[in-house]
Amino acid sequence: YIKMAKKIKMNPFFVIYAPFRFILFWIAAFIQFPILFLIPRGPLSVGYSRIFYWIIITIGGVRGKLHGKLDKSRPLMLVSNHISIFELAIYPVLGMGSFFGKKEVASYPLVGWFAKKFGVVVIDRDPRKAKSETEKINAEMKKAKYPMTIFPEGTTNNGCFVYPFKSSMFDVVDKIEGLTVQPVVLVYRDRHGNPITSNELMANHFSCPSLAKIRAHNANTGANEIVPDKEYTTMGHYYHIMKMGGLRLEVYLLPPVPVAGMDRKEIAVKLHKII
Repeated sequence: YIKMAKKIKMNPFFVIYAPFRFILFWIAAFIQFPILFLIPRGPLSVGYSRIFYWIIITIGGVRGKLHGKLDKSRPLMLVSNHISIFELAIYPVLGMGSFFGKKEVASYPLVGWFAKKFGVVVIDRDPRKAKSETEKINAEMKKAKYPMTIFPEGTTNNGCFVYPFKSSMFDVVDKIEGLTVQPVVLVYRDRHGNPITSNELMANHFSCPSLAKIRAHNANTGANEIVPDKEYTTMGHYYHIMKMGGLRLEVYLLPPVPVAGMDRKEIAVKLHKII
């Protein structure tokens, strides 16, 4: 660890301190489990997620800063780029509500339970279930007084580029009555809030993408995006950020984008260009 710290200019103190932080993280998580079991799913549990996630990310040295204002219209859909797991914690902490997710999320051990408890709405994109899914989406958005975020890249990137947006992610737009769509730009900085000027440093140490997906993107598009040296698991990445001393997420809320009369492909292209 000390050799690695010197190689990428880590502070040896954070490298040595990381195991203790990681233990503290699990203690804090388990202490809150009884509370989560007792809180009913809905606005109350989504509200508590701000406390839960704040504790978790603070232990890891992760901070967030919000620029701009959330549109006051409801229902409100936020559309964001996606770099790692930390968005799932920082966005609720900053008052940005919950998320839309793919149906597979619900089957993930523990994560699926947390997702449901914290207001994540899972969507089954099977065309045969379109009618029932539309009814569910409308019902959920009418109940929710908070924003809902989607990550239309469909995966995490390396922090140096943005994947093309999947138009299927915008199937719900014309199914939610009176929906407002607001773009969100996410930028990672070091723990001091300074820009991460090296793409290699950003990709290798701050992002948490699938290496296979970046390789496939490069092969299919002729791009030359950086494929990180190592692929981290969720907990592995969190631990690595602890060794880095933490990071700061700058979240920029852009003005809402009119999407009335546009099909899903047009919406995807327009929002991708803006973000």
